Amino acid sequence: MRTRMIVAALSLALASLPALAADAAKPVRIPDAAMAQAAKLREAALQSDLAYRITESLTTEVGPRMAGSEADPRAVEWAKAKFKSLGFDKVWTEPVTFPKWERRSESGMILGAHSQPMKLTALGGSPGGTVEGDVVRFTDLASLEAAPAGSLVGKIVFIDFQMMPKRGGDDYGMGSRIRSRGPNAAAQQGAIGYVMHSAGTDSHRMPHTGMTRFDEGVKPIPAAALSSPDAQQLSRLVAMGPQKIRVALDCGWNGEYTSYNVIGEVRGSSKPDEVVVIGGHLDSWDLGTGAIDDGAGVGISMAAGAMIAKLPKHPARTIRVVAFANEEQGLLGGRAYAQKHLPDITKHQIGAESDFGADRIYGYASNLPENAREADEQILSALAPLGITRLENGKGEGPGSDIGPFAQLGLAWASLAQDGTRYFDLHHTPDDTFDKIDPAQIQQNAAAYAVFAYLAASADGSFGSAPKAPETPAAGH
Repeated sequence: MRTRMIVAALSLALASLPALAADAAKPVRIPDAAMAQAAKLREAALQSDLAYRITESLTTEVGPRMAGSEADPRAVEWAKAKFKSLGFDKVWTEPVTFPKWERRSESGMILGAHSQPMKLTALGGSPGGTVEGDVVRFTDLASLEAAPAGSLVGKIVFIDFQMMPKRGGDDYGMGSRIRSRGPNAAAQQGAIGYVMHSAGTDSHRMPHTGMTRFDEGVKPIPAAALSSPDAQQLSRLVAMGPQKIRVALDCGWNGEYTSYNVIGEVRGSSKPDEVVVIGGHLDSWDLGTGAIDDGAGVGISMAAGAMIAKLPKHPARTIRVVAFANEEQGLLGGRAYAQKHLPDITKHQIGAESDFGADRIYGYASNLPENAREADEQILSALAPLGITRLENGKGEGPGSDIGPFAQLGLAWASLAQDGTRYFDLHHTPDDTFDKIDPAQIQQNAAAYAVFAYLAASADGSFGSAPKAPETPAAGH
């Protein structure tokens, strides 16, 4: 159904291509007056604690807000009220419907001579159930997939891969694949359960949750993530000899739920029908209070829009801030936004999302065409006083998570890369709480997003958003 709707929307969008062709080669430049205003905006934003206070409000007044939970509608109402109180010109919602997954209880135990409890958490999408079995340890996903046929029947698979801290979060690609594909691979081999070394970089006894998925026709098995110390403990025991564990999960799918993308706009002064999109995702996992993932992104983008709203004159284009629904379980808010707005893709100047914590932004990249190079360099020059440089060698490049589905369909995008060195210490854990937000660093983020959005909305000429056939679906978060 989703594919048919995208194809229909794409056909409508393609009808606008002839009009775009005439503008495709025109140089794009940002007026000097806008550059001067952006410099003032940047300095004012660095003195503002608005992003910090918005993030505090969300994580305190709503707290954890897993998609479909009782806090989901409270988060939506919070976002609507916050947009209005911040002075946005227009506020509305767009529905996003999805299957609802619930976590109720979870426990793990090493059995036998070395009996002891394990700290674990169910992976999103896991079924409930209690399983006991011998552990088979693998160091990576490829080793599991290469296991001899029949060797895992009745066993519990354990993948023991330790992510290392890196500014760009490089190891998360492997960690997230082990989480999302490992349980499916184990089930295909006849395993009765699955545990993994959490996809994280910390040494705390706090497991990291996140989504997993099972292919159609594969019987789902209970799947959980161990905290890093518990994974290390289990690995040492396995090295001593055969080990048996118990995994008990009470969780699973429970019907459907409709949440909402919440949208606030600062209306453009001369081209109000053209938009620059920034945002973060409103939902979080349930273990912490969703401060770095992604209360900070909501706070940063709301603050950026609010500071632009207070300027004596708005930029030419509209600034649209989106608090996306249910990113965590499959970019569902981002996919819904892309599907709904695909017919108007050419009216979208560019998109960027803050969804990598709140530590300092160090790099900038975009996919802007050659005719927009001057404008792109102007944006970078306005970001440079914040310590932001051009990203090199493709590291950190790419649209934000919820911007990804629309970018695959042709939306121009930019990346404002945050330092992720400590991000995966906290990501999807009980430790993702407001006290981890650094006030000075989140102010730098808000200043960068305000400058970027203001200048993109002020540019003379198009950044080249145009419909194209979709590529491989965007990955989950």
